[in-house]
Amino acid sequence: MRRSIVLAGLLALACSWVKLTPGGEAVRVAKEDEVGGCETKGRTHAQTTDRVTLFARSPTTIEQELVSLARNEAALMGGDAIVPASGVESGRQTFDVYLCAKAK
Repeated sequence: MRRSIVLAGLLALACSWVKLTPGGEAVRVAKEDEVGGCETKGRTHAQTTDRVTLFARSPTTIEQELVSLARNEAALMGGDAIVPASGVESGRQTFDVYLCAKAK
């Protein structure tokens, strides 16, 4: 019984709870030098939980969730690209949002 509880807890630490919306799927993660001719749409701040009870979640899972949240929000803002504007800190990250499709 105890093993199954521990296993369920470990699986919860690795699972991503954030799914991309259809709009978010159309938003790409870009580098700063790739958005020079793009229209700036603004900035978004993504936040997810970095701990489950006493356990820290996987940094990779946290980063994936933050990017998914930012892509979803960028789509709502009319953007099609995001660029990380900060590092990940306590489950939070800032992204700049751009519209590049019109620039091409």
